Amino acid sequence: MQEILTIKQVADYLQLNEKTIYRMIANKRIPCFKIGGSWRFKKSVLEKWLDSLSVFLPWKTKRKPDVSLKNGRHKNK
Repeated sequence: MQEILTIKQVADYLQLNEKTIYRMIANKRIPCFKIGGSWRFKKSVLEKWLDSLSVFLPWKTKRKPDVSLKNGRHKNK
């Protein structure tokens, strides 16, 4: 795949609809730039961006109870 990608190529790469990519651009949620009125994406920047996204781990969603130390003892809030 080329280093500079079009919206269609990015949509295919991310397995998203092109309209979703346009919405992400409008909301400044995806790194991109414009050349001659067309949106373009640098693949290496997209890969770094993808690596930086937090990953949802459904098996780690349970919160531990809030606990604080008071006078050297644990106290549930």
